[in-house]
Amino acid sequence: MKFLTSLQPLLVIQNCPLSIFQMKPIKLILSIILIGIYLNSVKAQNLNQVLRSELSSTNPGILFSIESGDKQISWSGAAGINDLSIGDSLQVRRTFRIASVTKTYVAAAILRLMEKKILRLEDPISKHLSPTHAGILSQDYDLEQITIEQILRHSAGFFDHTHAPEFFDRIFSTPSYEWTRTAQLQLGVEKGERIGTPGTQFSYSDMGYVILGELIETYTGKSLDGGIKELLGFEKLGLDRTDFEQIDPQTDLLRIHQYLQGKDTYNFSPTIDYYGGGGILSNTEELIDFFQALFQGKIFENPATLNLMLKPVSYSIKPKLDYQMGMYKVQVKGMDAYCHSGFWGTQVLYIPKMDLYLAANYSGGWGGGMVAPIFDKFLNAMEKVIPNNK
Repeated sequence: MKFLTSLQPLLVIQNCPLSIFQMKPIKLILSIILIGIYLNSVKAQNLNQVLRSELSSTNPGILFSIESGDKQISWSGAAGINDLSIGDSLQVRRTFRIASVTKTYVAAAILRLMEKKILRLEDPISKHLSPTHAGILSQDYDLEQITIEQILRHSAGFFDHTHAPEFFDRIFSTPSYEWTRTAQLQLGVEKGERIGTPGTQFSYSDMGYVILGELIETYTGKSLDGGIKELLGFEKLGLDRTDFEQIDPQTDLLRIHQYLQGKDTYNFSPTIDYYGGGGILSNTEELIDFFQALFQGKIFENPATLNLMLKPVSYSIKPKLDYQMGMYKVQVKGMDAYCHSGFWGTQVLYIPKMDLYLAANYSGGWGGGMVAPIFDKFLNAMEKVIPNNK
């Protein structure tokens, strides 16, 4: 196959009834309708060009989806190469390691345990940890003073074990090394220090979500994969290609090659990022499906739970991220958006003002910036036919 000939856009545009956009300004209503007209009329070659503009020597492939909340706009595309060693074209609906986007699923599952009254967010984590892990963590942390809510918000003061130099040294020297949850917690305690007083500052930590993964396993009696699927209702939502790695052979078979510093990481053990901080495989369409279910009230029993998940928090020290629970807020062209990104080049976000969902995976990462550049590029392209979208 020739380089970059694999874009196969899936486009569904229908007439947008005005009732869908009640309570929104008329200009915004017209903007959404014009977006549909734009996407419906532009040629696949032009869409391919937008995706192609994100390809580089360090990023050989990109997967992308965009969808409105009412599904009147729905498009997915792919461009670039999957496996550089054979030159096969990247295809839509391929799965990839979503890495830290897994935290959104973990946070939602913990909130479902709260709804079931199995735990409370104000509970000290000491109440829920296994004796082994409590023993390891108590060497550095006062577990009576750390709550589940603080862990969800990354304000518990946990060191991030992935910041220990030994972590990536081991990954690059022995890519097949099988990590365990216990080994990652032990590394975090041995190589890092407590970060401030619990609840007083934001400090992003995979280690905290590795701990939360244990709670899901404990209280569902299932694997983390099985526990999350049960609590969040994956079967009902039709999320057939969203699985922890090495669970569903078909999902594994669809997994793309992802690159780090030019190195193909396909054979890196999934256990480097598997226990709650990451671990899920999915595709751009199902990432959007899950975010839609979350924001459309299909995950939680009580609508107030989503409000709690998105409740802002302030600290005396300005945080690096406007992080809520398993999600953080960014600005996209002056509009608020809720999102999460992942180490292996993934980001998914929701723009409430436009009722628009976007997801992307850069197989080699996008090299900086809070928001993946492809999102701005698509919105900018829309503005060419919607010059007064304000």
